Amino acid sequence: MPADRPDFDAVRTDRPDRSLSERSETKGPDPRPLSEDARGAAEAKGDPGLPTVADAVQVPSLQAGIPEVLAGSLDVPVRWVHVSDSDRVAALLDGGELLLTTGAGWPGDAPALARLVDELADAGLAGIVLELGTRFAVVPPPLVAACRARDLALVSLDREVKFVTVTEEVHRRIIAGQVEALQERQRLHELFTALTLRGAPVEVVVRETARALRAPVVLEDLAHEVVAADTAGLSEADVLAGWPGRSRRLPPEWTRVPVAARGTQWGELIALPGPPHPAGPATVLEQAATALALSRLADGEGAWSRLRAEGLIAALLGERYTTVADIEARLEASGFPVRGRTLHVAAGPAAITPVPERPVDALTLAHSGSPRDEGRGVGILSAVVDGERILLVSLPAGSRLPDALVADLGSGAVSDPADSTTELLAAIPIVRRLARQAEAGTLLRVADRPLARLAAELSGDHRLQEHSARLLAPLIRHDDATDGDLLRVLRAVVAHPGNRTAAASASHLSRSVFYQRLALIADLLDADLDDGETLSALHLALLAHGR
Repeated sequence: MPADRPDFDAVRTDRPDRSLSERSETKGPDPRPLSEDARGAAEAKGDPGLPTVADAVQVPSLQAGIPEVLAGSLDVPVRWVHVSDSDRVAALLDGGELLLTTGAGWPGDAPALARLVDELADAGLAGIVLELGTRFAVVPPPLVAACRARDLALVSLDREVKFVTVTEEVHRRIIAGQVEALQERQRLHELFTALTLRGAPVEVVVRETARALRAPVVLEDLAHEVVAADTAGLSEADVLAGWPGRSRRLPPEWTRVPVAARGTQWGELIALPGPPHPAGPATVLEQAATALALSRLADGEGAWSRLRAEGLIAALLGERYTTVADIEARLEASGFPVRGRTLHVAAGPAAITPVPERPVDALTLAHSGSPRDEGRGVGILSAVVDGERILLVSLPAGSRLPDALVADLGSGAVSDPADSTTELLAAIPIVRRLARQAEAGTLLRVADRPLARLAAELSGDHRLQEHSARLLAPLIRHDDATDGDLLRVLRAVVAHPGNRTAAASASHLSRSVFYQRLALIADLLDADLDDGETLSALHLALLAHGR
């Protein structure tokens, strides 16, 4: 044997046929069996369409050699399989190859083996599969150490295999993967082109992206605030909690692409980790980002702000959230702070003057940047849903709702201060119900209408509904039969108790006609409309009945 090739335990020419337990007693570096952890490491990091070293090791022809993983990463993509025993093979590589070798032409001394590994790693080799028995009886420890130092996959085979069969099987997987990737890219192109042509909403594009990747997908603006998100079945609290800060830290396991067109970037589309995708997550996001950019150009300035507000408010009104923590996380991630804040909800007709949808200064209502700016800003969300404008306001803790903001509402109702998301959620149905009872140009405060709040809180109680139906049935039947206005007149009476002139004016009737209506109402109800208890009972019945 040449002097530059020292014997490592012995150069073996036989082909051993030993069990795994026997092999574990072999003198030399401790092998790392192909465990579930090793297989799992291969799943999500390779180039789309290419198998990884882990995938290659799983082919039957290599499994027949009883492979042992001794060093390096198994999640490196394999572009091709190369068979060579030469120690000059590095010069023949283009990168991404899996090298099958017996090591017959390799050096034996530690420095030369280290140089060989450096040359292979520098050439971009994906990994080494070393068949024992021709050159080495066991894997030389210096070879293992050098591969570990360069994080180059090293797999030993304890039994002889047909390299040509291995090559065929791995190449078959490579080609099949590339075909699948091409087919998936075409499918994605057709999907997002169709969505773009029919003007699909942003949330639909985000949802389809998450469905394709089977992973959470988030569209954020340049302030790292969420515009739309699909959590792919995970809780919103888990996906969106602390979002702006997490996004700014650029987690390496996230895949993100810009949403931009014509030299303008509006935000980024981000995919959180998920299962492998044939075309790769970046390809999916790029297709989706193009559709979103074209949609953004068509919708114009402010489209994402409107989308954000409408989506959040619709979720609140429709109770489309699983837990309070979920909706809290979604509100915070969208730039509307709720924790440690004073919150208000207001409602009114859609025709009221729109208010700013971004954070505003408490005194001037001028734009003031992020609502998290040391707690000084006022966070505002405003949207029209089903013909009703809903306004959410977030103030620094203990702050009073600005008069200027209240004045902009015009007609409707505004809640008491809420110190938590739970209190805010409870206030929403009360404010909406009270807003429907407000006269034009009148802004009702829940704090000033305790009976209305009670009626709203008990709106689902069948006893209150029965009370309303029983008391008002004669008037409802009369109005339905004659297209009358007795309910409207009664509302004016309870709104102005003891002031018949004001009640007649609110009814838009002359005093004589108004008194005729009163007499008819008293006759139909067989009630004294001057009795306080009677009026209170009728007032509660009207509140339960609604407009």
